[in-house]
Amino acid sequence: MTVTRRERPPADGLTIGPWRRTARYWSSRLTVAVLVRAYLRIRLEGRHRLPPGPAIYCFNHQSWTDPFMLMASLPMRPRLSFFGPKEEDMSVGGRNRLMVWTGSAIPYKPGKNDLREATRKVAAVIDAGSVVAIAGEGRIHVGEGALLPLNEGAAYFAIRSHVPVVPVAIIGTGWLGFGRRVRIRVGEAMPTEGRPTHEAVEALTERTWTALHDLLADAPDAPEPGRVGSWLTELFNDWPEGSRDASAAQTREAMAAIRAGGSRVAAIERD
Repeated sequence: MTVTRRERPPADGLTIGPWRRTARYWSSRLTVAVLVRAYLRIRLEGRHRLPPGPAIYCFNHQSWTDPFMLMASLPMRPRLSFFGPKEEDMSVGGRNRLMVWTGSAIPYKPGKNDLREATRKVAAVIDAGSVVAIAGEGRIHVGEGALLPLNEGAAYFAIRSHVPVVPVAIIGTGWLGFGRRVRIRVGEAMPTEGRPTHEAVEALTERTWTALHDLLADAPDAPEPGRVGSWLTELFNDWPEGSRDASAAQTREAMAAIRAGGSRVAAIERD
């Protein structure tokens, strides 16, 4: 008799039981907070602007550590989840498995047009009273004060679920030197209403870009740290252009295009 091996279901931290998910959430948040604060000086600015209930947090993205900075600094309630990453299989790679274990990731498969399923998962998290943090640029880049065009996802999810968008600027993760200051700046929440039409989503995305850009306006570029800090900074950075230098050049070109009147919105596929 032939015994067939049961196919393992796809890794998804949202599918574990509620008690295990809660335990993992609290333990991971506390552990990250201790580790981050042992290495960096992290400060949350504008905490009073955070809505007490569900919302979409849209943050800028310079480093693989950005989600951990939010985990270490934002309030424990409402529960915090992250939209992304774009992965075909979250069971591959230590970082992906860790994200699945915490139950805080909402992954989607870009190669399989999985945005509809991801939208359903985001709505379920919002309906449960949680907040969803989204790296609006959809990728990392070089430059503390730079901000690439934003994908429409944050605005689309917010309007669709009738929750506000909150711009959250992360300053100081471009280089992670021991004892350096990382600031998390919270902007004013932007309420939503109506249907997620193309015009409404694009307008809200433009407003979010402007708000984030204003929060980053005085962010200085830090010098490269020593060997340990440089290694930690680049440990899991995945530069789309292949290297930090190439990304810096691409970022300068993108910012020049925006200043010349280029679009601040990078469209994504929507229903």
